[in-house]
This record gives sequence, C-alpha cells and structure tokens, in this order.
Amino acid sequence: MITQLQSYYSNQNRIRIIFFFLLTTCHTFLFALETRDITLEDVLKDKIFEPATIYGLKSMEDGIHYTSQNKDKTKIEKFSYETGEKISTILDITEIPLDSLSEISKYQFNNDENKILFYTNKEKIYRRSFSADYYIWNIDNKELTPLSTKRKQRVATFSPDGNKVGFVWKNNIYIKFLDTNEERQITFDGKYNEIQNGIPDWVYEEEFAFSKTFEWSPDSKTIAYIKFDESRVKTFNMTKFCGSHPKIVKNELYPENYTFKYPKPGEKNSVVSVHVYDLQSGQTQTMNIGEDREQYIPRIRWTKTSTILSIFQLNRLQNEFNLLFADPKTGQTKIIYSDKESEYIEEDNFDKLTFLDDNNHFIILNEKDGYNHIYLYDFSGKMIKKITKGNFDVSKFYGYDHESNLLFYQSNESSYFDKNIYSITIKGRKKKKLTDRKGTHKATFSKNFNYFINSHSSINTPPNYNLKKSNGKTIRILENNQELIDTLEHFNYSQKELFSFETSEKIELKGWIIKPKDFDKNKSYPLLMYQYSGPGSQSVTNKWSCDWYQYLSSKGIIIACVDGRGTNGRGEKFKKSTYMELGKYETIDQIEAAKYLGNLPFVDKSRIGIWGWSYGGFMTLLCMEKGEGIFTTGVAVAPVTNWRFYDSIYTERFMRTPQENPKGYDDNSPLFFTDQFQGNLLICHGSADDNVHMQNTMEFIEKLVQDDKQFDMMIYTNRNHSIYGENTRYHLFRKISDFILENL
Repeated sequence: MITQLQSYYSNQNRIRIIFFFLLTTCHTFLFALETRDITLEDVLKDKIFEPATIYGLKSMEDGIHYTSQNKDKTKIEKFSYETGEKISTILDITEIPLDSLSEISKYQFNNDENKILFYTNKEKIYRRSFSADYYIWNIDNKELTPLSTKRKQRVATFSPDGNKVGFVWKNNIYIKFLDTNEERQITFDGKYNEIQNGIPDWVYEEEFAFSKTFEWSPDSKTIAYIKFDESRVKTFNMTKFCGSHPKIVKNELYPENYTFKYPKPGEKNSVVSVHVYDLQSGQTQTMNIGEDREQYIPRIRWTKTSTILSIFQLNRLQNEFNLLFADPKTGQTKIIYSDKESEYIEEDNFDKLTFLDDNNHFIILNEKDGYNHIYLYDFSGKMIKKITKGNFDVSKFYGYDHESNLLFYQSNESSYFDKNIYSITIKGRKKKKLTDRKGTHKATFSKNFNYFINSHSSINTPPNYNLKKSNGKTIRILENNQELIDTLEHFNYSQKELFSFETSEKIELKGWIIKPKDFDKNKSYPLLMYQYSGPGSQSVTNKWSCDWYQYLSSKGIIIACVDGRGTNGRGEKFKKSTYMELGKYETIDQIEAAKYLGNLPFVDKSRIGIWGWSYGGFMTLLCMEKGEGIFTTGVAVAPVTNWRFYDSIYTERFMRTPQENPKGYDDNSPLFFTDQFQGNLLICHGSADDNVHMQNTMEFIEKLVQDDKQFDMMIYTNRNHSIYGENTRYHLFRKISDFILENL
C-alpha cells in the first residue's frame, strides 16, 4: 500500500513538473511574441534601430585588399576582398600610450601605403570645416608623430610621393617635409575675416560642398591653391552665450559677439584668385582667370600631368561654366569646354569630372538633353561620345577602368524610387545592371575596379552590405543587419508604402505613407505631412529608415511625404520648373497633396498637419499662409522666411539677384503673407545658426505679432542649423511630438 501511494504521489509530482514546464514554456513563447510601441527614447536616446555599417572603408592600391575601422574607431584593419579574412591590424591606438588619442576619426594612406595620416579631437567650425589634431603613423617602424606643433590644423593632405603633407593653420598654407621634419609656410597674408588660403570662405564651403582649396600636383613639386579675399564681404553677427555643451566660460557674464563673412543675395562676394607654388624655387605664379571679380572658382583639379592644371570657372548667375586649362609655370589659360544653361549649371556634377589616364580625354556629366548623362570629350574640347542616354538621371559616377574600358555609375533608370549600379563601355555599348534588388544601391569600388562593396536598403529592408565582382556577381555577405531585423520583431514597426497620384494640373507626383500598425481602413486618422521640397532634393525614395515617425504612428497618426515640382530624379525640366519663383509651385503641389490625401476615406481632412526643416520650414510657413486653412497644424524648424536673408550662391543660383527678380523674391516670401496665416504653429531655431540665421525667425514672428497671430516658439542656445548635441535633439523632437499630438 505504501509503495502504491509513493508511486501515486511520485506520478503526481511528475505531472506537476511537466505541467509547470509546459506553462513556463508557453509563457516564454507568448512573451517572445509580445511587441511594444516604439518610443522617442528608442529612436533618439538609445538609438536601438541604428543599423550596423562598415566604418572607414578604403580600397588599397593593389585592388585586392581593403581597410576598415572597428566600431569604436581605435583600429585600422586590413582585409582580403576575395576571402574576407583579416590579414593584419595596421594601427591599434589602444597600444599607444597617449591620453589625448581616443579614436581615429578619419584616415588616409600615402601612395606607397607605408604611412597613415589621421586626425582626432575634431573641433567643428561650419558644416564641413573643422580643425583637429593630425598624426602620422609610420607602418614600417611603428612610430607615431604629430603633424605639427601648431595645434590644431585643417585639411591636412599627403603629397602623391608620400613624403610631404600640406595643411592650413590660421588661414595660411604650410608644408611638412616628413624626411627632414622641416615645416615651411608658403602663404603669409592669411587673416580671419579677410584672407583665406587653401580653404574656402563660408558660402563656398556651404554651397559648393568642399572644405579644401589646395591640390598637390601629381609629381609633388607644386601646390595649386585658391585664395579668397573676403575683405569686401559684409559681416554677420551672432550672439554666443555661455551655454553648457560645450560650456563657453568666457561668455558667462558678457556673451560673445561672433562675426563672420556672409554674402547675401545681390551683395558683394569674395574675390578669388588661383595660384601655384613651386617647392623648389619657392616662387608663386598667379593663374590668369580674367578680370571678372564676381566669378566663382568652385574647383581646381590637376590633370594626370603636372603641366596642366584645370580650373572650374562659373559666372555669378551660375548658368555659364568654363573648364580652363592652365600652365602652372606661366599662368596662361585657355578654355577647353563650355556649358551654358538658361537656368543654372548643376553644381553636383563638379566632382564627377574625371581625367583619363591617356591625358587626352575627360569624362563630364551635364544635362544638355534634359537628363543628367555621361559624356566623353578630348582635350581640344571636342565631344567624342554621349555615353549614357535615356529618360533617367545618372546620380553618381564611380569611375573608369581603362583595362576593361568600362565606366561604372548609379542611376534611377529602372524606377523613380530605385537607384541601381550599372557598367557601360566607354563607347556607350554593352550596358549591364550590376544590382538586381529593388531599393537604393550604393557602391564602393576597389582601386582596380575588380570588386565593389554594395550597400542596399529598401523602404522596409534595413541596410545590407555585399561584396560583388565588377560583373555584379555576389561573392559574400559582409553585413546583413540580422540583429536589427530580429530587434524589429519585438516592436510595432509600421511599414512605408510608396504611391503616386495626379494633381488637378495633370502632374504626377510621388510619395510615401506610413499607417499605424493597427490600421483600420474604416477609421479616420489625422495626417502629418513631411516635406523638404528644395531644388534637386528627393525625399521619396525606396530606402530604409526607422525614425520618430514610428512613435507618431503608434499614437494613431498617419505620416506622408510627397515630392513636388523642383525635386530630383525626373529630369531637368521638372527639377528646374521652380526657377526664379522658389516656393510658388512647391506650395501648390503640397496643397494638392493634402487635398488628395485628405480625400482618402481613412484620413480626417479636418486634421492635416505639415512640418519641415530649413527649406521644409520655409515651405511649412508658406503652405499655412496660402493653404486657406487646409493645414491646421504646422512645425517649422530653422526656416527661411525671406530669400533676401539667405546666402548669395544658393539663392542666386535659383532666383538670380533681388535687383533682377524682386517679384520672385517677394511673391513667395512667408514674411509678406502673415495676415493670411491659419493654424497652430510651432517654430524652432538654433540661436547660433550660421546657415539659416535666426534673423529669419525673429523677423517672421514680429510680423505674426503685429497681425495678432498666436504661435509657439523654442530657441536652442548656441545650436547651429542642425540643432543637436547632448540632450538637444531629443528635447527638440519631444517638443515637436507633444505639439503635434496636442494640436493635430
């Protein structure tokens, strides 16, 4: 009997254990299936949706190896393209006993690849410019040497022979001779707010997108550079306070009056000149670029020989471009190639101009036939071949492989939304699509063009990185972001959808839309529209992102974006349709988009909001003034409110000067239509915005006040156009989110 009882209770215990195990397993399984909404903290503080990437990728000269940095940027490591195996660690700064050396921000090899020039402790100046501590690492003897005792330097660059480094300090150019440790100053007139040598002034840096204006000759015996005389340019003043991150202690009681040269439309620009310094003779020759004091020199580039310097010359209206060839010894120049447009020259093509190894041909991109295409010219200026053709735009040119006679480029020829990588022969034949998945593809080619690392994403696929042969064959996956994909399974991630519609003017516009995760087509949702809308921009692409829209979506808001007229990817006519009238057609198209979306059965047309940053902020204000109440809520961050307040190069490119086009400036300036403003407005600006000055916001809100229009405003201390740093970006988007949720 006892034995039977023991057996009974033993079985009962087994049953309890099995039941408990099953219960626990089911609970764990159910817990694993649980998902939660995405919060602002997830996106902006914890950044748990940031995809993995490959840092500091550079192809080595042999074309069969590449280097990259580890995630914390303390190492530079060498890998094989073919196998993916790590060959060696070239530099590990954790092994160097130097307290000030915490990371390798960016690096470059000399041509022989026995030295590395890298910088750390970067101090930002404007959008692209910075000063930093530069170091030289000798790979052979494992020695680390500071570039100069003149801390900190700017735009340090190896000479082609690897034995010298050019850099800028206090607006003058210096050369460091690595074999003798000599440091030679080659310009002496540099002075803040007056003369800049080897670095651009503010407006060139911002609008021609570069930060270095000196170039070593191929034989390393001369340096060509652009000098900027900005003494006649008017200064702009900003107040910088003490703040906190970083804290400017000297401004604690008396804030600093920061002044810098900023030319506005119709005002005087810097006078530029081009010079060549000869290292052996110590003499400097000035290049003949003519007497036009209003011209722009947006680039200088050596051809494949040290006897020909190319100079890019652009008139002030930016609709006439000349490619000059200069003799560095005599300074004499001649025009090799010219382009003239009725509107403007596409400045994004400057860095795509490529000189071929035969030193008799060059490749250039232009929009002569209405789309951006690749052309082959010879040094006499004769067009040899139009290489690409069709109703699509070439968006990137990766280079030419003289061994295979193939050119490699990126374009949207398969779809407006997608960008793929292609190869084509230099004769314009045998074109091949090297990437096959829908989405956005970008390539980083090896030096010999045998391989390329392809990054790809789509609206609902995080970035992935694959190594491919130049024929498009995939060798292996480098990073598939599977960890991020798995993470997203635990969140209520709302997928984007792409769409198109036709306006009342029979113009097809493209857009994307995000619906709440628990979307019910029988319900009615508020709508928030985002747009940037600036000339040549494109916000609607088949590309992945996971941002604060996911937070708003979880709160029951639909988010949509539409690219109107003036945006990129649809040819020259569509892009340049806004010329001389910035804001007019873009506003019409956003209002049309709001009407289209508002008529969808699941959108509450009485609750449509719009927001944007910079140009998008300008558009937000215009839409709320000219939309006749269709937008009930708006958020404008760092908006332009009058193009007369913005810089000369950008504004005149699209508007000409106020003296030539006063109606174009005034008819679409938010400053002059505040009496028509309708809706709830939040306007935000950084007090130290060197780009779109806070003047824009201050003048605009004064108009609102006098027209008795209520609004909300947030100013961020000492923040620039990007409004970031420490808790700032999170605070900004919390403010915007709360405002939208309260008012929409």
